[in-house]
This record gives sequence, C-alpha cells and structure tokens, in this order.
Amino acid sequence: MLGLLTLAFPGVLLLLLLAMERVEAPLRVESVGEQLVEFLERARPDEVETFVSQGLGEALDRYWSRRSLRARLLARRVAARQ
Repeated sequence: MLGLLTLAFPGVLLLLLLAMERVEAPLRVESVGEQLVEFLERARPDEVETFVSQGLGEALDRYWSRRSLRARLLARRVAARQ
C-alpha cells in the first residue's frame, strides 16, 4: 500500500500543478492588472474593503458604477450651464 502511494504521489502532484496553472492563467492577463492598478489608486476605503472581503469582480463593479454615476452627474452640470 505504501509503495502504491509513493508511486502515485508524483502524478497527483503533477495534476495539482496543472490545475493551478489553469487557475493562474486568467490572472496573468494584462488588462486585469491594469484595472487592478487603476482601482487601487482611486478606490474609496469601502471599495477596498469590498475587494478584500468579496473579491476583485464585486469591487470593480462598485467602482465602475460610481465612476459612471459621477460622469453622468458631471454631464448634467455641463448641460445645465450651457
């Protein structure tokens, strides 16, 4: 039994490494890194807390919705002045 486990261990380890490669591949995409850098530079404390507790996707959703709301409000102000 111990001999079988000894022979199977490298194969199991190799499968685990291949699975981790699949998990890490989307994280290496440059656009995700650029979004993360921009997010961390401009995020509010509550958005950073969301990032820590719920992950990047949810935090970016909150961040971009706030930015789009700000852009709409600025567009209204500019239109009202004209």
